[in-house]
Amino acid sequence: MCPLKPNTCYHIFNHANGFENVFREEENYRYFLAKYHQYISPIAETYAYCLMPNHFHLVVRIRKQEVIEALIRNRNNPYPATGSSNFSIYPNFSKVPNFGKVETAGSEMELFLSKQFANLFSSYTQSFNKIYKRKGSLFIKNFKRDPITVRQHFIKAVVYTHRNPIHHGFREQFGEWEFSSYFDITEGTDGLVEPGKLFKIFGGKEDFIRQHRQSLGNFDIPNQFEIP
Repeated sequence: MCPLKPNTCYHIFNHANGFENVFREEENYRYFLAKYHQYISPIAETYAYCLMPNHFHLVVRIRKQEVIEALIRNRNNPYPATGSSNFSIYPNFSKVPNFGKVETAGSEMELFLSKQFANLFSSYTQSFNKIYKRKGSLFIKNFKRDPITVRQHFIKAVVYTHRNPIHHGFREQFGEWEFSSYFDITEGTDGLVEPGKLFKIFGGKEDFIRQHRQSLGNFDIPNQFEIP
């Protein structure tokens, strides 16, 4: 399992630990996204996401080393968390005390990044278990993370993430699945994703939409994208 590293893109996915759904109703999806904003937005830029009933996909870039170091040094004084669906951009990290002044050991940084995801899964699971009167883990412990190093791999990961509801037969068109970033990106609504950077990689909004539509006819799914 490769460690998460600063300033690196990843296709991240995880699924239920068993055969039950991790999202049973609409409020589950919204709560997960709120927790995602709390734990993951500080450490990563999100380019795409899709939550499905029994699994999810993300395309993210871990923030720069200086940002992660600042968060580690100020971990006991975190930014205010939000439980709402208003995913505003986090504050200017360069204004954090001691920003970028102290080197952090690589192992400590990797542990911190993994812990943020563990906290996301744990906090969601605790609430889910309480509501549905269940016990035990909800997600697979070791979530998949596929490093992205070239543009074409990035584009395929984003398109595949948004194509998931179609791939699994839940919808026929992009934008019809509520718990995907595609609609927020194309319509410019307030969400977790930063469309400007995404469109730059795709070559503009029109190319972003075009490449998604082209995938409806024929899309070569790399083996590493598939949920085991």
